[in-house]
Amino acid sequence: MNVTVMLRSVFRRLLKTNPVAGQRSMSQSSLAGKVAIVTASTDGIGLATAEALGKRGAHVVISSRRQANVDKAVALLQSRSVQVTGTTCNVGIGEDREKLVKMTLDKCGAIDILVSNAAVNPFFGNIMDSTEDVWDKILSVNVKSAFLLTKLVVPHMEKRGGGNVVFVSSVAGYQPMHALGPYSVSKTALLGLTRALAPELAHSNIRVNCVAPGIIKTRLSAALWQNEAIMDEFKKQLSIKRIGEPKEIGGVIAFLCSEEASYITGETITVTGGMSSRL
Repeated sequence: MNVTVMLRSVFRRLLKTNPVAGQRSMSQSSLAGKVAIVTASTDGIGLATAEALGKRGAHVVISSRRQANVDKAVALLQSRSVQVTGTTCNVGIGEDREKLVKMTLDKCGAIDILVSNAAVNPFFGNIMDSTEDVWDKILSVNVKSAFLLTKLVVPHMEKRGGGNVVFVSSVAGYQPMHALGPYSVSKTALLGLTRALAPELAHSNIRVNCVAPGIIKTRLSAALWQNEAIMDEFKKQLSIKRIGEPKEIGGVIAFLCSEEASYITGETITVTGGMSSRL
């Protein structure tokens, strides 16, 4: 029997004994019993991430600066059978970060996952016209708060024997976008923060990874995807000729937080539809 015939025979027997061979069961990526904090999670990528984690069994703690947005998102996730707790939080304020962590511990008793998704962009224009205040705001919220929140949760992950931190960057971190210079630089910084933290936290069994989405259909990117001329230009750079959906980012983040990704740390996963992404 030659090798090809033998492999075919083995594969047929495998399919007969296990008709779903090759498909991963939900239990393999189960996050049951885990507690996940997701910042800026009442809309877009943050909300999709909360749902993806929740669907895999995690209790998700969502947050936003506005109570009305929190209430709406909590109701939506509950209607989709997700265990969820919500609170207001401006991640740029130290007291709010501490409140978010304390509330999570009080309500859920532990922290296993942090997804740092919060970001701002108060500036649009030539980078040379950006002011010190613009840089302070962008770096404070997009970078510094991501690190400081990580610093707050790490001791609690260590008590659990490990955990996962995921930063949400952007394709703009690789290819700075026109008129979004300071924002793009902040997203590049998250790539470096991921690489710096991963070896530091590996001894505590805490994995640190990053996701860099391309153009995703969210409220914040509406100015791009609602403009046909702009999208026609972007599509020239895409292998998959369409805009991405928030759930396509949420699923990748949930994977990174699962045991299926247990040997991945210090990496940035680009989810861009094939857009070239390199520094």
